[in-house]
Amino acid sequence: MSTTSRRTILRSAAAFSALGAFGPAFAAAPIKPGTAALIVVDVQNCFLDGGTLAVKGGNEVIPVINKIAPAFENIVLTQDWHTAGHASFASAHGGKKPFETTKLRYGQQVLWPDHCVQGTEDAALGKDLKLPTAQLIIRKGFHQDMDSYSAFQEADHKTATGLAGYLKARGIKTVFVTGLATDFCVAWTAMDARKAGFDAYVVEDATRAIDLNGSLAAAWKDMSAKGVKRIQSSDIAL
Repeated sequence: MSTTSRRTILRSAAAFSALGAFGPAFAAAPIKPGTAALIVVDVQNCFLDGGTLAVKGGNEVIPVINKIAPAFENIVLTQDWHTAGHASFASAHGGKKPFETTKLRYGQQVLWPDHCVQGTEDAALGKDLKLPTAQLIIRKGFHQDMDSYSAFQEADHKTATGLAGYLKARGIKTVFVTGLATDFCVAWTAMDARKAGFDAYVVEDATRAIDLNGSLAAAWKDMSAKGVKRIQSSDIAL
């Protein structure tokens, strides 16, 4: 594949004027392939059709991700990887039901159905992903007493996964975030990317949301406030 065909090119600011409510428009700019990374968040059986915590339309992100992947020389995947009886599971808290909340040592925690338990088929990456240039899988949520949404930090906002150092060592300056779910792991990953000093884009049609009690709208608002830009896969030239 030629350098030109790999280069990610963002369309003109006019193409994004309709997104003004979600952040400022930005000028067209070529992205050097070696300094951009695609992050594919939690595209696992658990969150796909038939999974224990299936996200509506989750399977629809796979062909979109596969389509844009050739534009990137650097691809990182994340994988939810919980212990049995994890602290984020409602079943670990007597009398609690899935999607209720509880207070853990690092703050409020949404309680989920048991999901993505280490080594199970539920935790496996979606079999239809085609990402031959992916170099790294970040496993998260494996600490028994702490959840992890972001690819960069655990839920205490202190414990690093090592992803920021890895990307910086490879000269990455810009990340494009895709996967599941928009309002949780995708959003936290994108915002923590900004916190770590990266330019961050969320490819909206390569994500799907849980949208729990207005969480999707809140996530987009929070991402915009942190400087995360919202684009579509069609805004990436292949």
